Amino acid sequence: MKLMKSESGAATAEYAIAMMAAVAFAGLLVVIMRSDEVRTILFDLINQALTIETTES
Repeated sequence: MKLMKSESGAATAEYAIAMMAAVAFAGLLVVIMRSDEVRTILFDLINQALTIETTES
Protein backbone atom coordinates (compact mmCIF):
# COMPACT_ATOMS: atom_id res chain seq x y z
CA MET A 1 0.00 0.00 0.00
CA LYS A 2 1.55 3.27 -1.14
CA LEU A 3 0.66 6.46 0.76
CA MET A 4 0.52 9.84 -0.93
CA LYS A 5 3.28 12.03 0.48
CA SER A 6 2.24 15.27 -1.20
CA GLU A 7 -1.14 16.85 -0.72
CA SER A 8 -0.41 19.93 -2.78
CA GLY A 9 -3.51 20.81 -4.69
CA ALA A 10 -5.84 19.05 -2.25
CA ALA A 11 -7.19 22.34 -0.92
CA THR A 12 -7.69 23.61 -4.45
CA ALA A 13 -9.69 20.49 -5.30
CA GLU A 14 -11.80 20.96 -2.19
CA TYR A 15 -12.51 24.57 -3.13
CA ALA A 16 -13.46 23.47 -6.65
CA ILE A 17 -15.92 20.89 -5.30
CA ALA A 18 -17.43 23.44 -2.91
CA MET A 19 -17.74 25.96 -5.75
CA MET A 20 -19.48 23.41 -7.98
CA ALA A 21 -21.92 22.61 -5.17
CA ALA A 22 -22.65 26.33 -4.66
CA VAL A 23 -23.28 26.83 -8.39
CA ALA A 24 -25.61 23.81 -8.45
CA PHE A 25 -27.52 25.16 -5.45
CA ALA A 26 -27.80 28.60 -7.07
CA GLY A 27 -29.12 26.97 -10.24
CA LEU A 28 -31.73 25.10 -8.22
CA LEU A 29 -32.82 28.36 -6.57
CA VAL A 30 -33.18 30.00 -9.98
CA VAL A 31 -35.41 27.17 -11.17
CA ILE A 32 -37.53 27.38 -8.02
CA MET A 33 -37.83 31.18 -8.19
CA ARG A 34 -39.14 31.00 -11.78
CA SER A 35 -42.26 29.31 -10.45
CA ASP A 36 -45.13 31.80 -10.22
CA GLU A 37 -46.57 30.04 -7.19
CA VAL A 38 -43.32 30.21 -5.21
CA ARG A 39 -42.75 33.82 -6.27
CA THR A 40 -46.25 34.76 -5.07
CA ILE A 41 -45.77 33.00 -1.73
CA LEU A 42 -42.43 34.73 -1.12
CA PHE A 43 -43.75 38.12 -2.21
CA ASP A 44 -46.73 37.81 0.14
CA LEU A 45 -44.47 36.70 2.99
CA ILE A 46 -42.11 39.65 2.51
CA ASN A 47 -45.01 42.08 2.06
CA GLN A 48 -46.61 40.82 5.29
CA ALA A 49 -43.32 41.14 7.16
CA LEU A 50 -42.79 44.72 5.98
CA THR A 51 -46.36 45.91 6.49
CA ILE A 52 -47.07 47.67 9.75
CA GLU A 53 -50.60 47.10 10.95
CA THR A 54 -52.01 49.59 13.38
CA THR A 55 -54.82 48.71 15.73
CA GLU A 56 -56.83 51.54 17.19
CA SER A 57 -58.41 50.99 20.59
